[in-house]
Amino acid sequence: MKKLSILSALVPMLLLGACTGSQAKFDVTVLNAEGNTVNVIDVNSGETIASLAGDVEKAELPISGKADKDALLAVQAEGDAWQNMFFNDGTPVTVNLADHSLKGSSLNEKLTAYDLDLDAIDKDYEKLMEEYRALTPEEQKFNINSFNNRAESISSAYLKKIKEIAKDNTDNLIPAAFAGLISQVLEEDEAEAFFAADAPYAKHPATLAVKAQIDEQNARQAANEAAKQEAIGKKFTDLEEPDVDGNMHKLSEYLGKGKWVYVDFWASWCGPCRDEMPNVVAAYEKYHPKGLEIVGLSFDKDKEAWVNGIKKLKMPWIHLSDLKGWQTVASDTYNVKAIPASLLVDPEGIIVARDLRGEALGAKLAEVFGE
Repeated sequence: MKKLSILSALVPMLLLGACTGSQAKFDVTVLNAEGNTVNVIDVNSGETIASLAGDVEKAELPISGKADKDALLAVQAEGDAWQNMFFNDGTPVTVNLADHSLKGSSLNEKLTAYDLDLDAIDKDYEKLMEEYRALTPEEQKFNINSFNNRAESISSAYLKKIKEIAKDNTDNLIPAAFAGLISQVLEEDEAEAFFAADAPYAKHPATLAVKAQIDEQNARQAANEAAKQEAIGKKFTDLEEPDVDGNMHKLSEYLGKGKWVYVDFWASWCGPCRDEMPNVVAAYEKYHPKGLEIVGLSFDKDKEAWVNGIKKLKMPWIHLSDLKGWQTVASDTYNVKAIPASLLVDPEGIIVARDLRGEALGAKLAEVFGE
């Protein structure tokens, strides 16, 4: 298992926590250590529980110790991103650092096979990206559809393999090693069934740690949504930021002045924001003559990128930003943790809706202004 993967942004590992229970001895034989220090790590906690320096004169490096029975452990050479995972099931393992292969119990050999399968797909993606980067800008533009199709095919293979791991191993611990990945690719009802299953992996600390983190994330998101909803029906909170010329302006210069105002939280680097912007521009063109104003509050850091984004996306309204990225005053003031986001403020300065996008924005404005 690589600590960091090109596809990890899509499906991040979330293995935290610690194992508890009876102890079991582990015996690891490491091949091709080549003088490097090799560590045995508790994957859940990230703690090193055994360590030994390799000897270039010796072909094998023996490492032993004790850890919780069935704990998810990993062998890792210092300076190498790869972790050879194994469950501490009491069966000795032999790890070859040259090719990341493992010999041991059938469970751990199967676990390693899955890890190598995922790595092979990962390498296909790396190779594709290297091929794309080697092209000229003109060639990249001409071949973008082909590369996108190939990238989508690789991503589909990656996700298919992860689902296969979950589906074909309900009688063993292997899904616990990939619980973070699995949780990211399952539908909501499938994820609930996965974590609630009466299966060996479901009670493993690695699985429980992922479930706990997901529950924490869900609770935090629910709290954020509740805080957003509490703002509806209340007067806007003022803030002050500079415009593109560096002049300071308060929201109160535009809100509560007798016009409907759409406050748009966005950034030039935000893909979903850019995708939504034609819809916002269309709404402005249609309803600005009837009294709609828009104030853009950017989460940019780079002024040039911000200004160029405004020009390229043809956004002819008021723009403010303190150029502090996610630390912008707008984020804390209005509890904005993801963009695009928005407020619709009535002529008296009361927030009447949040996060209107797409058809929902058009429907609400049609209700306010009439077709």
